[in-house]
Parts: sequence; C-alpha cells; structure tokens
Amino acid sequence: MESYKHKKVISIGIVSELTGLSPRQIRYYEERQLIFPDRSKGTRKYSFADVEWLVEIANKREEGVQTREIRYEMMKEIRETMRKGQINAHFRSRM
Repeated sequence: MESYKHKKVISIGIVSELTGLSPRQIRYYEERQLIFPDRSKGTRKYSFADVEWLVEIANKREEGVQTREIRYEMMKEIRETMRKGQINAHFRSRM
C-alpha cells in the first residue's frame, strides 16, 4: 500500500501556502527537474514528500546553492539508493 506521504493529492495553491513559495517558484523548480508532480486534467498534484522537498530546496536556495547543484546532489542520492537496492537484492537472492 502506498504511504500517505507519497500520494500526490495536494494542489499547487495548498503547496504554496504550506511552503511559502509562490506557484511560479514551484513551477520553476518543476522546469528545473527538481520536483515531479502528477498531472490530472492539467492540474498539478503534489505529495507531502514533495512539500518537504520543496522546503528543503527553498532552504538550499537561500543558502546560495544553485538549482543545478541541487539537482546533481538529488540524482547522486537516487543513484546511491538504487545501487544499495541492487546490492541488497543480490544478497537476498543468494540466501
């Protein structure tokens, strides 16, 4: 079952209120491939995990971190998570 934290059900207006970011800023982070909302009939839908990530992005931006650096670190973390999953799967299959 999918965790409530990852269900994409929150509109951009609510995300804006929760994060303090404008809808324009949120769309910009989507354009920069830092956030990936679902779309339903043209409406963007976000999860609570997306909200947390947007707050983290905003904090990094306030510290002067460029969006390309944030994306690079994000992709590095994703690759590391995938690598760990592959290693774990390999050892589980040997048991």
